[in-house]
Amino acid sequence: MSSERVPVELCKGINGLEKVVLREVRGSSAEVYLYGGQVTSWKNDHGEELLFVSSKAIFRPPKAIRGGIPICFPQFGNHGSLEQHGFARNRVWSIDVDPPPFPTNTSSRAFIDLILKPSEEDMKIFPHSYEFRLRVALGPGGDLMLTSRIRNTSTEGRPLTFTFAYHTYFSVSDISEVRVEGLETLDYLDNLQNKERFTEQGDAITFESEVDKIYVSTPTKIAILDHEKKRTFVIRKDGLPDAVVWNPWDKKAKAMADFGDDEYKHMLCVEAAAVEKPITLKPGEEWRGRQELSAVPSSYCSGQLDPQKVLQSS
Repeated sequence: MSSERVPVELCKGINGLEKVVLREVRGSSAEVYLYGGQVTSWKNDHGEELLFVSSKAIFRPPKAIRGGIPICFPQFGNHGSLEQHGFARNRVWSIDVDPPPFPTNTSSRAFIDLILKPSEEDMKIFPHSYEFRLRVALGPGGDLMLTSRIRNTSTEGRPLTFTFAYHTYFSVSDISEVRVEGLETLDYLDNLQNKERFTEQGDAITFESEVDKIYVSTPTKIAILDHEKKRTFVIRKDGLPDAVVWNPWDKKAKAMADFGDDEYKHMLCVEAAAVEKPITLKPGEEWRGRQELSAVPSSYCSGQLDPQKVLQSS
């Protein structure tokens, strides 16, 4: 057995940070940094990178890594004294050597279990006891699955309330050629207009300026169609009723130190999330939120991609 085919390998990544490499037999792979519990790479069996990580990303604590799949917990957004999008994405997670039983439908051996518990410092800013378990798995067909289980471990009867998102950065050929299917006619909160509520018009979401929207009560399946690459990403989600769609466009891109000026053209965030209605757990209760990503070839239909086929068949 060559080292190429070891399903799980722990090694050093950028700046000596520890990472786990997952490999599937057919050639797909994923990389997960223990810093942030963050997936930073997901490649198909042709070795093509499917996630976007900025060329200017700073792989150095305490800065969160710009790209891949940052975990937003215990909050999404910017509220109160907690830092934007919470602190899970800039803490060092541990490998979970003894996770509780995991109902799973994958036969894959390429998975890793991570765990995050609050430090004394964390308790000062977020005084709650919890265990956050994360499984990252690579399916036999190259699908990438993330399952989060958050348990309230308070012994003082204190409830745990949080919001959450998988802040997934997809790699796209050209943002102006991309459309998102599955969110049309839904209500959304517009972060660019003080979270005012609107209803999505039109038959697909396309991009020609900055977008920062939280779609609420969304379906379990969303498709991102990349016209130029003839590729469709399909997001399946469970326990995550909302979906955030974000692209910073040119002005914001230039204002971010860890993001290239023109990189907004080659990325799109579509995030499985629980934002509008925070989740509250009583002591001993556990919440579970799952996201499964797949990349499939898109079929053409009269010069347009036919998303319905993708949404129905996948």
